[in-house]
Amino acid sequence: RVQLVESGGGSVQAGGSLRLSCVVSGYTDCTYGMSWYRQAPGKEREFVSQIYSFRGTKYADSVQGRFTISQDNAKRTLYLQMNSLKPEDTAMYFCKLYCPGSVEVYWGQGTQVTVSS
Repeated sequence: RVQLVESGGGSVQAGGSLRLSCVVSGYTDCTYGMSWYRQAPGKEREFVSQIYSFRGTKYADSVQGRFTISQDNAKRTLYLQMNSLKPEDTAMYFCKLYCPGSVEVYWGQGTQVTVSS
């Protein structure tokens, strides 16, 4: 069983920074990629960023240049460095582990990020 636990969320003022973490435990039979999604109240969950081996990284246009995704494979931890935060970044942020070409998908419980103006 795979478990993902996010942390690092909090309340900050516009222009501030936060660093989210997602710790992976358990096991899955694939060379997995990981991504961050976010969901604001009453809104659909949206893609934020992803990272996967040789394929590198991708970012949603809304966070390009402000957020940086990275991972420490030894610690089995995914990170999302968020700089220049805006009120519209306010959402619950979720960590996702996926296996390309497979149905395997795992989600964490989320960590709340609130940005005030």
